[in-house]
Amino acid sequence: MTTALHDPDDTALATTLGHAGLIPFALLAALLWLVNADLLPWVSMALAAYAALIVSFLGGIHWGIGWMAGHVAAARGDTPHHRQRNHFLWGFVPSLLAWPGLLMPAFAGLAWLGFVLVLCYLVDRTLYARAGLQAWLTLRFRLSAIAALCCFIGAGAL
Repeated sequence: MTTALHDPDDTALATTLGHAGLIPFALLAALLWLVNADLLPWVSMALAAYAALIVSFLGGIHWGIGWMAGHVAAARGDTPHHRQRNHFLWGFVPSLLAWPGLLMPAFAGLAWLGFVLVLCYLVDRTLYARAGLQAWLTLRFRLSAIAALCCFIGAGAL
């Protein structure tokens, strides 16, 4: 049964787009092993920048979850739950954690960003479940594991 909160077409689209978002990770991590040394700084910066953008996006999702929780509670006539605040509080942290990864030397920054991707998933395991979004955790695990692995592989090339 399709509901407004779970549309199989939207789930398929999100899954497809999520997997497509791994293409830059895989391509850039592979390129770090294949390109001439002159291009390593450019490719490593591209991978680090993309990883930092994705980490920031993962934090931004929590702002959306927090806003939706507030709207749903208001529509029911309930007071927004304290859990809503957890999404807003966590939502800005990934961007702050990603930023140093862009300032570090590439080998360290890519390793740091891989760690931050893993950390984001671990936090999401708790916060998504509390928000009733645990169905997304399988996809989040796959995407985060591959993205983090690409960052670690890229760091290993340097």
